[in-house]
Amino acid sequence: MAERNSSGLLMMMLEPSPAIAMTLPAEVREKLAELELELSEGDITQKGYEKKRGKLLAPFIPQIQGVDPCLQVDHRIQASSQAVALSSKHSRARAANSRDERFRSDLHTEAVQAALAKYKERKVPMPSKRRSVLVQSSVEACTPPDTSSASEDEGSLRRQGRVASSSPSVEHWFNRVIQCSSTSSSASSTSSHPGGRSHPSANATSASAATVLADLMAHTQLAQLPDPNQPKAEGVQMSPLRGDALVVGSSAPSLLVSLQRWGTTQPKSPCLTALDNAGKPVYTLTYGKLWTRSQKLAYTLLNKLSSRNEPLLRPGDRVALVFPNNDPVMFLVAFYGCLLAELVPVPIEVPLTRKDAGSQQIGFLLGSCGVTLALTTDACQKGLPKAQTGEVACFKGWPRLLWFVTDGKHVVKSPKDWTPPIRDAGSDTAYIEYKTSKEGSTMGVTVSHAAMVAHCHALTQACGYVEGETITNVLDFKRDAGLWHGVLTSVLNRLHVISIPYSLMKVNPLSWIQKVHTYKARVAVVKSRDMHWSLLSQKDQRDISLSSLRMLIVADGANPWSISSCDAFLNVFQARGLRPEVICPCASSSEAMTVALRRPPEMGVPPPGKAVLSMSRLSFGVIRVDTEEKLSVLTLQDVGQAMPGALVCVVRPEGIPYLCRTDEVGEICVSSCCTGGSYYGLPGMTKNVFEMVPVTASGSPVSDRLFTRTSLLGFVGPDNLLFVVGKMDGLMVVGGRRHNADDVVATALAVEPMKFVYRGRIAVFSVSVLHDERIVVVAEQRPDASEEDSFQWMSRVLQATDSIHQVGVYCLALVPANTLPKAPLGGIHVSETKQRFLEGALHPCNVLMCPHTCVTNLPKPRQKQPEVGPASMIVGNLVAGKRIAQACGRDLAQLEDNDQARKFLYMQDVLQWRAQATPEHPLFLLLNAKCTVASTGTCLQLHKRAERVAVSLMERARLNPGDHVALVYPPGIDLIATFYGCLYAGCVPVTVRPPHPQNLATTLPTVKMIVEVSKSVCILTTQAIMKLLKSKEATAAVDVKTWPMVLDTDDLPRKKIPQMYKPPSPETLAYLDFSVSTTGILAGVKMSHAATTALCRSVKLQCELYPSRQIAICLDPYCGLGFALWCLCSVYSGHQSILVPPLELEGNVSLWLSAVSQFKVRVTFCSYSVMEMCTKGLGSQAEALRMRNVNLSCVRTCMVVAEERPRITLTQTFSKIFKDLGLSPRAVSTTFGCRVNVAICLQPNRLGNVAEKGTAGPDPTTVYVDMRALRHDRVRLVERGSPHSLPLMESGKILPGVKVIIANTETKGPLGDSHLGEVWVSSPHNGTGYYTVYGEEALHADHFCTRLSFGDTQTVWARTGYLGFLRRTELTDASGERHDALYIVGALDETLELRGMRYHPIDIETSVIRSHKSIAECAVFTWTNLLVVVVELEGSEQEALDLVALVTNVVLEEHYLIVGVVVVVDPGVIPINSRGEKQRMHLRDGFLADQLDPIYVAYNM
Repeated sequence: MAERNSSGLLMMMLEPSPAIAMTLPAEVREKLAELELELSEGDITQKGYEKKRGKLLAPFIPQIQGVDPCLQVDHRIQASSQAVALSSKHSRARAANSRDERFRSDLHTEAVQAALAKYKERKVPMPSKRRSVLVQSSVEACTPPDTSSASEDEGSLRRQGRVASSSPSVEHWFNRVIQCSSTSSSASSTSSHPGGRSHPSANATSASAATVLADLMAHTQLAQLPDPNQPKAEGVQMSPLRGDALVVGSSAPSLLVSLQRWGTTQPKSPCLTALDNAGKPVYTLTYGKLWTRSQKLAYTLLNKLSSRNEPLLRPGDRVALVFPNNDPVMFLVAFYGCLLAELVPVPIEVPLTRKDAGSQQIGFLLGSCGVTLALTTDACQKGLPKAQTGEVACFKGWPRLLWFVTDGKHVVKSPKDWTPPIRDAGSDTAYIEYKTSKEGSTMGVTVSHAAMVAHCHALTQACGYVEGETITNVLDFKRDAGLWHGVLTSVLNRLHVISIPYSLMKVNPLSWIQKVHTYKARVAVVKSRDMHWSLLSQKDQRDISLSSLRMLIVADGANPWSISSCDAFLNVFQARGLRPEVICPCASSSEAMTVALRRPPEMGVPPPGKAVLSMSRLSFGVIRVDTEEKLSVLTLQDVGQAMPGALVCVVRPEGIPYLCRTDEVGEICVSSCCTGGSYYGLPGMTKNVFEMVPVTASGSPVSDRLFTRTSLLGFVGPDNLLFVVGKMDGLMVVGGRRHNADDVVATALAVEPMKFVYRGRIAVFSVSVLHDERIVVVAEQRPDASEEDSFQWMSRVLQATDSIHQVGVYCLALVPANTLPKAPLGGIHVSETKQRFLEGALHPCNVLMCPHTCVTNLPKPRQKQPEVGPASMIVGNLVAGKRIAQACGRDLAQLEDNDQARKFLYMQDVLQWRAQATPEHPLFLLLNAKCTVASTGTCLQLHKRAERVAVSLMERARLNPGDHVALVYPPGIDLIATFYGCLYAGCVPVTVRPPHPQNLATTLPTVKMIVEVSKSVCILTTQAIMKLLKSKEATAAVDVKTWPMVLDTDDLPRKKIPQMYKPPSPETLAYLDFSVSTTGILAGVKMSHAATTALCRSVKLQCELYPSRQIAICLDPYCGLGFALWCLCSVYSGHQSILVPPLELEGNVSLWLSAVSQFKVRVTFCSYSVMEMCTKGLGSQAEALRMRNVNLSCVRTCMVVAEERPRITLTQTFSKIFKDLGLSPRAVSTTFGCRVNVAICLQPNRLGNVAEKGTAGPDPTTVYVDMRALRHDRVRLVERGSPHSLPLMESGKILPGVKVIIANTETKGPLGDSHLGEVWVSSPHNGTGYYTVYGEEALHADHFCTRLSFGDTQTVWARTGYLGFLRRTELTDASGERHDALYIVGALDETLELRGMRYHPIDIETSVIRSHKSIAECAVFTWTNLLVVVVELEGSEQEALDLVALVTNVVLEEHYLIVGVVVVVDPGVIPINSRGEKQRMHLRDGFLADQLDPIYVAYNM
C-alpha cells in the first residue's frame, strides 16, 4: 500500500502491523523462539540456525526459484519473526552473548551478509602483538656504541642489548596473513605471534610483503572529488505542521493545585507503588501521604536549615536531588517538597565512585547552578564514598555540598497555621533537567511551571489519560519520559504508577509485563530495550495477559531501529492479548520535551506508517524509497502526530535554518508552550536552540513564534505523521555526507553478532582529523574471542560498512568485555568513550586503522617545477635578486697570536716541544665515577709513554711507516699516549670503541668490521680487552683467528725511540676518523697532518684556549670533534683538559656537573646524550646538588657537540633546570660539524669581559620558519606561535678559516640569502676523502672536492650532506661587520621524500612524542612507499594500542601524511649513538630483520 505525496517524489510504504499481514501458528513461533535461544547461547551455529529457520518458515512463503528458502522471507515477516530469543527461567538474566536487539533487523542482517559475499578474499597483513614481555637487558647493555653499525655494503647492527643475533625477517608478519583469509578491502591488520618472534617457516620476502601493501594502496584516492551522482531534493517547500488544539481544563491551573486537590479529597487513592528486587511491592504511596510528606519537607527546608542564623535556602534556589533508581517514593516526595518550598529541584544520578563517567560534568552543572544542598535518602547517603572525616567525599569537579537526608526522622511537622504558597503556574523555573551533549558536556534545561503543566495537559490529551488509571513505568523517573509520565502527568490525573526499578529488570526482565498483568495496567511506558529483554524470559510464563493495555508507549521510538523490537515483541505477545494498535512510539528531547506521539486507535487517527528508504540517499539528506539494491535500506516506523498545541517544522541542520523541502531530511523544530525555556547560565547556546526562527527560501520568517530545536533528524510523511531517521548527537558528517551512529551500530551487529560482540556493546562516534569527521567504532569483544576471530570480525565490519553506508571506518577498536564506561542506567557512555579514545586511555586489545581508505582530502602531491637556468639567475653577488648565501669565519692570515705551536707542521713535533719546554705541565686529568682524579698526563709523561708505544710498534710488531693501527681502548690517557706513539712511529692510528663485555654479540662484530675496513695490521689495547677479544664468548660472535696481531700496552719496556718519523709532507695521512653517520653508514675519513694542525689552531682561536685555561670534556673520544678535543687540542694549545668519560655518568649522573663546579671550569663540552641524561636524571635533584655545593656560575660557555639541528627544547630545559645552580641561560650553545669537516661552527666565549676582540660574538639567534614551506625546500619566516611554525636556532659562529656557501642540491648552483639548500664548506681542516675498503673515488670527488656549476667555479668545496640556510642578521660581530647566522635544518640523507615533498624525521617525531605522555622516544623511516613510526612505550603494555590511533592522527593533522606502520617497542630499542643522535637506518634494518621484539605492530591500510 503505497502513497505519493503532492510533489510526486516521496513514496512511503504504509503497511498494517506485521502480525496483521501474516500470523504464524503458535507452535511455529514457539520453535522459532527456541531456535533463537539456541543461537544466543552458542548451542547452534549461525549457518545451522538459518537452515532450520528456513525449513520452519518454508511452508508459509511462496517459493522463489533458485533461492535458499532461508532468504525468501518477505521483509514484513522477517521483521515479525526476529529476536525471539528465550530463556528457560524467567529469573535468568539475559545471556551474556545476546546481541542488542534494538538494532536487530533480519532484512538488514541479510543485506550485510549479501554485501560481504560480494567481496573477494584479499591478502591483508595482520598486526603483530607480543604475548609476553621478554627479559630485559641491563642499562649498561643498552648503552649504544658509537660505531654500532656496519658499512653500507655489509648490513648494519642495532643498539646493544636489544638485538637477536639471528632472527628471520619481518616478512613472517605477512606470511601468516597472506595465507589466512582476511577479507578487508580497506582494513589494516592485526594478528599476533608469540613474543614477536618469527617462525622458521617464514619464506616470503620483504619485497613481496611490501607489494601486498602497495597493491592495497594503489587505488587510494588522495584528492576528494564531489559525487557527480549526488541526489538533490526536488519537492516543494514544506509547510509548518500544526498539532491539535490544546485543551486545558480550568480545574488544574498548576500541578501543585492538583497535588493539593488529590491529597485532600482523595487521600487514600494510590499514587505510586515501589517494588523491591524480587518484584514484591514494598510501599504504596497514597496521594494523602504524598501531600503531607511533601509539606513537611518543604517546611523543613525553608525553616529548619540555617547557616550563621541566616536561612540556608531562599525561594528560587537550586537543590540537587540525588536518589537511586530503586527509590521512587522518596524522589517523588523530595521533588514535590521542593516545588512547594518554591525551590528548583535538579535531579541527578547517584555518584557511585569518584570517577563515574560524566561525573565531573555533572559537578560543573551543579556549580554553575549555584547548588549548595543535596537531598538524598539515608540508605543512599550511607553508600556514597566517604572522606577520612566520615563526611561524603567531594567528587572531582563538584562544588562543596551540604547533604540532607529526607527520611521521616530528619523532617519536622509543619505548624497548623503554616501552608505552602500555591500559585498558578508562571514563567519562573519549576525544575532543571540535565542533558549531556554529543561532546560530553552537561547542560541544565530549565522548565517553567507553565511549561510543566502545559506539557502534562498535552500528554493527557494525546494519551487519553483518565483519572485513576494504572500505568507501569520502567523508565528512569528522574528525567525524560519517565519523569513526564511517572511523576508529573500522573499527579495531574491521579494516576497509579507502578515503578519498575532498573535493578529488578536486570534480575527479572519480564517483571514489567507481570505487573501489567497483575495490576491490569492500562498504559506502560518502556524503551525498546525493555521489550527485547522481556523476549528472552517469557517462555514459561503461560498465564500472562496483556489485554488490559490500551497504550504501550515506546519512549525511544525515535530510534529508527526500535521498529525491530516492536515487531518482535508483538509477534510473541499477540497470542497473550497484546493488540497491535496499542504500540505507540513517541519522539522526545530534553529541550522540546515530547515532540510527537502515536495516538491510541480509539482517537480515530490514521493507521501507523512504515517507510523503506535508501540509506545512500539519506546520507545526502534526501528521502527516496529504495527500488534498486534492497541492500542499503532503512526501515522506519512513524512516531505519530505532533503534540497538541504544537507547531512543527523541519529545517536544514547546518547554517541558516531554512525550511526543508518535502523530500528532504532536516532537524525537527517545535514551537509550543510545552518546551524547555533555556540552558541554565548559557545565554548564547539558549538563543541558538530555544529562540530559533525558521525562514523560508526567500529569507522571511515562517512565523512570529520562536521555535525550539529538538536535535531529532526527520521529516513529515503522509497523513502528517512524523518520521525520525536519527539524532543530531549521533550525526556524523563525513565527506559532506550524513551518517547516523545507530545505523553503523546496526551494521556492525549484523556481522556474526552472536559469535563475537559482548552483549552487543558497541559505541560509534566521529572524531575530527584533517578538516573532516572520521568514524570510529569501539566494541567490547567476548572474553573467549581469539585474535583470528577479532581480525576477521573487524575486517568484515569494515567491508559491510563500506558496502551498506558507502563510508570508510577510520578506526575500529576492540576492548575487553565490561571495560567501556557505562551510562547510569546501562548502555555505553559514548562521549566518555570518545574522550578516552582521544586521550589514549581506552586501552583496546585490538585496533584496526584505515586512514588510506578514509582520508580522501589530502593536499595534492607536489609536482616539482623545472629549475630556472643559471644565466637568468645570477648577477654579480646576487641570485634572483638576493645576496648570495655565503659566509666565512675570521681570516687566519690576518690573525695575530702568540702561538708558538704554529711553527710546527706536525702534532708529534708539538708534543715533543711541550715535553721539553713545560715537562711538568699537566695536560690531562681523567676523572672516575667518584669525581676524583684517576690519572694525570703531563707533557713529559705523555711523550715518554708515546715513545715506548712507538718502540714497541717498530721492534715487537715490526710495522712500517704508513701501516694502520687500531687503538681499542676505554676513554683515558692510554688512548691519547698510544695515538701519539703511532705518530712517532709513522703509523696511521684508527681509534675504535672497545666491545661491551656484557654485549659482545652486538658490539664485537662492529670492532671487527672497523679493523677490517681500515686495513689495520695491528691492534693496540689493554690486557683486559685483549683477553676479551680472544675469549670463548668472542668466538660465538666473530672468527677470533682472523684478528691481526694484538699487542697489549700495559707493561712496555722503558726505551727511547732511536729516531722520530718525519712525514714527507704535511698532506700525508695523519689518522683515520671512523664514525657512524645518522643514516647508519660506517666510513673512515682521512685526516692529513696539515688538516689536523689547522683544526687545532682554528678551535684554539675560536675558544681562546691557552696553557692557563681549563676545559671540561664529557664526550666520547673515538671520532669527530670529540676525538679532536680529547686527543689533539690540549697538546696543541697547552690548556688543561678535565676528561669525564660519558660511560661513568651511568654510575654517577652528576659527575660532569660536579667536575665543572669543583674545578671552576669556564668552558665545557658535552653531547646531547649527556645533556639528556642530566636533564632526566637530575631534573628533581637541583636542591640536593646545591646542598653538595655544586655551583655552575663559573661556566661561560657550555657547548653541545652535534651533527644535527640544534635541539632547542632540550637546551632550554637544561638551562631552566640548572638555573638555580647558577648556570646562565646564555651559557648553553651548540656546535656543528660533520664528516667532511668536524668543526664548522663553535659558539665562542659569550659571558664576562675576558673575551678578546674578534672572538666575542652576538648570542645565537632563533628564527621561526613555516614547516610547510620547508617541505617544498623553501624558507618562509613567520612569527613565533604561528600555525605550523618551527623554531630553529643558529648553530654557532663559523670558525676562523672556514667558508660556507648554500648550494642547490640538484643544479649545484649558489642560492640566495634565506634559501634552503645544502651547506658546502671550504676550510684548511676539511677531511681529504673517504677511506673505504673499496676506495670509491666517486664518493671522494663528490663529497670532498666539488665546485659550483656557476658563479665562483674555482673554489673547491666539500659537501656536508646537510640542508640549511644562511641569513644575514642586524647584529654585528666584534669586528663591526653584520653577522651571518647559519641554520641547520637536517641531514639530506635522512630526509623522507613523500608525496613529492621533503620531510625531516625530527619534525614528525616531535609531533608524535607530544601526542601521548607514555611515548618516551620516537623514530620514523620509510619502507617501500610506507611511513613507519616506531615509538618507545614508557608505561604499561596495555597502553600500547592506544598509541596507534594517536600517532596516526597527529601525523595526519600536522604533516598531511598517512602513517603506514606503527611499531610500539620497549624503552631503549631505538638505537642512539654516543652523540645522542638516532640511528634510524639501524632501526629500519632491525625492523626488517624482525629484531625489535615489538609489543605491537599495526599496519594501517
